[in-house]
Amino acid sequence: MPNQTTTPHRAATDEGTGIDQAAGSSSSHRRALNRRRREIAGVLAHRGWGFLLKASGLEHLVSLEPHLGAHYQAKAPERLRLALEELGPTFIKLGQLLSTRGDLLASEFRLELTKLQDDAPHLAAGIVREVVEAELGGSLGTAFASFDLNPLAAASIGQAHAATLADGSEVVVKVRRPGSVEQVELDLEIIMHCAVHASRRSELAAVYDLIGIAEEFAQTLRAELDYLREGRNAERFAANFGDDPEVQVPRVYWNRTTARMITLERIRGIKVTDVAALDEAGVDRHDLARRATRVIAQMVFEDRFFHADPHPGNFFIGRDGRIGLIDFGMVGTLDSELRDTLGKLMVALVRRNVDSLASALLALGAATGSVDREGLREDLAELIRGYSEDGSADIELKAVSDTMFEIVRRHRLRPPRDLVLLLRAFIMDEGIAAALDPGFRLLDELSPYVRRHLIAELSPAAAARRLEQLGLDLAELTVDMPGQLHRALELLASGGFKLHLGTDEFAPLVARGERTGNRIAAAVLAAAMIDALVELYAAGTRPRWRRRRVWGTLAALGAVTGLATRKP
Repeated sequence: MPNQTTTPHRAATDEGTGIDQAAGSSSSHRRALNRRRREIAGVLAHRGWGFLLKASGLEHLVSLEPHLGAHYQAKAPERLRLALEELGPTFIKLGQLLSTRGDLLASEFRLELTKLQDDAPHLAAGIVREVVEAELGGSLGTAFASFDLNPLAAASIGQAHAATLADGSEVVVKVRRPGSVEQVELDLEIIMHCAVHASRRSELAAVYDLIGIAEEFAQTLRAELDYLREGRNAERFAANFGDDPEVQVPRVYWNRTTARMITLERIRGIKVTDVAALDEAGVDRHDLARRATRVIAQMVFEDRFFHADPHPGNFFIGRDGRIGLIDFGMVGTLDSELRDTLGKLMVALVRRNVDSLASALLALGAATGSVDREGLREDLAELIRGYSEDGSADIELKAVSDTMFEIVRRHRLRPPRDLVLLLRAFIMDEGIAAALDPGFRLLDELSPYVRRHLIAELSPAAAARRLEQLGLDLAELTVDMPGQLHRALELLASGGFKLHLGTDEFAPLVARGERTGNRIAAAVLAAAMIDALVELYAAGTRPRWRRRRVWGTLAALGAVTGLATRKP
């Protein structure tokens, strides 16, 4: 990536974090905050969501009496969508996020929220010119050979314009709307305050961790507001697919990019869902569905960095068949543990193994309360029984995901943010693939990647990684233990101490000791397996009974390793 000191000076000083500085005094901020809170309360009351006002602490800002006993023609899901649309960009984005959260909302609400459109009126040409010239510190004509002030697309946060550079290169310039960051920050402050208030008043709100959800939403939305971050994301994708001639990621022009605007190479092609145009161009649609899935699979299982918004508008197919990707504001990452558990979940799903599926779900979703494991297993068994025994051919990921999230919600499990983004990406990919080829089955195409990943986890390199992590855990325990022991002895010397521990307080200690114990066992077993493999290689010229003994040792070690590393 080019050194970011090459970006305009204004971007480095005024908006180095990508977030506009709040204007005005604290008193003007309070006035704006109160004005916006009253506006939100008025919309919720008008749309029949009085109980949300009480839960969020906004009920004193509006009179509910005129709305009591009102009869609404629209059903609750539609009234929620209309309220979010009326409240503007931040709440539209919130609704779009909630439409993917089967662990939070019932299916009829999620289906209605998928209708939310992030459209907005066009910015006046003079405002666009003013923003670009202020960011680049020069005239529009100096920075670009041509610049179309009529936008290609307009959304609530920003809009995109076609332009050309002096060398003839075609580019797209995305410009952020003036004042959009201030409005978003104001709304996020209110949303966080409401989440805190609801968590204090409602046990259910605390169980579902509304504060954590609000924080995750704020993190996601702020990332989309920062075009410097989007540029870095684009370059990371370009590096990951640098050796793949079938994938095109736009180049970032850093000398014309700031936190408020980004200039990217223009990707031309056919929209991935324009079946007629693809047929006319002679594109093999089954092969295209397979290649699009391969792109997503590489992001997830190899790069661990994926495009979290791969809707049809972000895929273009060139006349040469290349897949072009755009819009990198929303991304997700997978750590090793999450990726491993996800692979186990997919294998359990394809094999219809209820016990493995339950274990994987418990490993993926942090429990917000006590979990009825037997009840969870019965619900998953019912899910599995809904499919035939003919393999994965009849399994649709979206249908399974919706049902599984209903089960997750019922048992009060909270899946990690990146897993939710990942499932959303897979479901979008499944929808695209189905439009291209109705006979395409996503899980069939993903299975080889999952198998390769699981096999790779048995490699010497994976064993070495576990040994390294084991060393770090042991070092951490060694450093912490003397200090903890010293404090305990001081307490005993001063008259002792009282011990009040519940089972929940023991859980982190037990989990940490169990994790370290498992790693010690896995490391010892891995070393034994490597030694057995060496012995097997050396036994090539030895009597057959010696070779059988080594094979038996390997088989036994493999079985014990599975038991030692299995999570309860």
